[in-house]
Amino acid sequence: MGIVIFLIVGLIAGLLARALVPGKDSMGILATLLLGIVGSFVGGAIWALFSDDKILDFQAGGLILSVVGAVVALLIYNRVSGRRSPKV
Repeated sequence: MGIVIFLIVGLIAGLLARALVPGKDSMGILATLLLGIVGSFVGGAIWALFSDDKILDFQAGGLILSVVGAVVALLIYNRVSGRRSPKV
């Protein structure tokens, strides 16, 4: 059951990250899911550093950091792949 929740949270985090980062991202659902999973893992690891929880525990703070991690991962992906976000 933990894997299913991890995938659902990853998909939601990936979708939110794509909505928050300016510019057009032509990713499919699988790439969005992978983006969210990376963000969820990074967010869970950061949350685990500051709490007594494990990386894969489902917590509200970890959920918020999952979205933050996915945004950071998307920005890094855009920079590495040569895509540039519009200047604000």
